[in-house]
Amino acid sequence: MKLPMFVMLLGLFLGLGIEGTYAQSPPARAKKIVVLGDSIADGFGVDKDKSYPAILESMLKKNGHSLIVVNAGISGSTTASALSRLKWQLRQKPYLLIIELGGNDGLRGIAVSSSKSNLSKTIKLAKENGVKTLITGMRLPANYGEKYRREFEEMFSQLAIEHQVPLMPFLLKGVGGKPEFNLPDGIHPNEKGHSKIAENLLPYVEKELQ
Repeated sequence: MKLPMFVMLLGLFLGLGIEGTYAQSPPARAKKIVVLGDSIADGFGVDKDKSYPAILESMLKKNGHSLIVVNAGISGSTTASALSRLKWQLRQKPYLLIIELGGNDGLRGIAVSSSKSNLSKTIKLAKENGVKTLITGMRLPANYGEKYRREFEEMFSQLAIEHQVPLMPFLLKGVGGKPEFNLPDGIHPNEKGHSKIAENLLPYVEKELQ
């Protein structure tokens, strides 16, 4: 049985919905921020949505930014894996790379020259691919010796100067050494600690989004 033409048209419009008659432009592609980090970025001991990369994304969106923060943190990772991991993440065409690595190198007493070389190659690759880069510094406990600690901590500022990239001097500012912001192990931030890190990191990231 043939249906009247107006019935067929009505079915077509109902299937499409009202928006079918008023085409809208798709939203602009959201910028991607990749956090290349270790167990701190990975959110060791807390839920993923309570890690600082996730909180940072929420803060940025609240401030009107259209973006996605990709948590590429891996617990236990050192700078040795940074370059290969970045090559994989470049497939996502990130706008900004946040490098949060080096802490495990320091805790293991890895030669600063080796860590610096690994990070330098990673920053260089990011820049060659047009990816903005922000590095975050780390500090070590006093029992690692004054000379090693000084060389380790100065490494981050040296990299920032040599590659002309911004530096957040100390990722755990206001968090490290404070029990109320850390898990019982005294190393990894708790939920409050992650919120504090995201809050401190926010202005550095927003400056790169301008």
